[in-house]
Amino acid sequence: MQKVYLDSAATTQVRDEVIAKMQEALANCYGNPSSTHSFGRTAKTAIEKTRKTIAKYLNAHPSEIIFTSGGTEADNMILRCAVRDLGIQTIITSKIEHHAVLHTAEELEKEYGIALHFVNLDSNGSPDLMHLETLLQQDDSKKLVSLMHINNEIGNKLDIDKVCALCAKNEALFHSDTVQSVGHYPWDVQKTPIDFLTAAAHKFHGPKGVGFAFIKKDKILKPLIFGGAQERGFRAGTEPYHNIVGLEEAFVLSYENLNAETAYVTGLKAYFIDKISKEIPGVTFNGLSGNLNESTYTLVNVCLPIEPKKAMMLLFHLDLKGIACSKGSACQSGSNQGSHVLTQVLSSEDLDKPSLRFSFSKFNTEQEMDYTIAVLKEFMEN
Repeated sequence: MQKVYLDSAATTQVRDEVIAKMQEALANCYGNPSSTHSFGRTAKTAIEKTRKTIAKYLNAHPSEIIFTSGGTEADNMILRCAVRDLGIQTIITSKIEHHAVLHTAEELEKEYGIALHFVNLDSNGSPDLMHLETLLQQDDSKKLVSLMHINNEIGNKLDIDKVCALCAKNEALFHSDTVQSVGHYPWDVQKTPIDFLTAAAHKFHGPKGVGFAFIKKDKILKPLIFGGAQERGFRAGTEPYHNIVGLEEAFVLSYENLNAETAYVTGLKAYFIDKISKEIPGVTFNGLSGNLNESTYTLVNVCLPIEPKKAMMLLFHLDLKGIACSKGSACQSGSNQGSHVLTQVLSSEDLDKPSLRFSFSKFNTEQEMDYTIAVLKEFMEN
């Protein structure tokens, strides 16, 4: 049976070079980075090298990079510490953020009594920046805006420079969940003066269980996890050295090959959109995912003209045929609830139809696109 992996927005295939780097680290560099002997110093030196590498590519200072277990921890840490340590009284976000942001903001509303406001969305699921400006100006409370750069389900791209400008004009802090963006788009935190961003290595062909937060150096936050003095005292816990060097290898390779791989994957997405539109009449694209200019090149979210009863078997059928894709985000797959993103974007009629997210990487081929669309077409015709 052919195996086709089209769920890279959930997690990516790890590059061979990353696996080799991590195996070497596990075999030969097993010292605790906090130890003062040579084994520990070797690990510590490599971690600090990784920090400097990331900072260089982001045009940041190494002290602004904090290693975490991934994007969820980084989002939680930034939002919680901003309320606790920086006196944030109002969080402005949207209803289509990742739950790492949404649920954290809701908990902070309960725990600290902060005001929580949601930016209006247009019919495509993009934040209304005029409404954002209204929310920023409605009172004198200290505000933090949290809007993701790339939506993980429908792929919409936020005009992050405009949001940065609005936040600066209104003296608000700006955090962006950039988990679907880092490793896929270039970043310069001097030209785009964001206060906080987050990343996860497994979204750009690195290992799971490691990521980082960018925290602008003038934003003094206190630890959320207490214990040792790791990460300059900000995050306690023995650093997973093998994961961190794996992150570095994946990060560097992503940016060294960014132009070529972006062009290749964009071509795959364009091919998929053209082919499925011809082979399956009535298919539509959720959000802006069918627009190559206004959505990320890495995913497309399609709404298929299938009756609800028959649609219940669609993912099962695709899996039997060796095709991996997603009904919503991977974090939702164990839930009986539908996608909170699509609920905000689709009509009630389209919500009754099956929507699937197909996400692509450098490891995919046009032949895989052909096979996937043929399987979909066969299912719909039987």
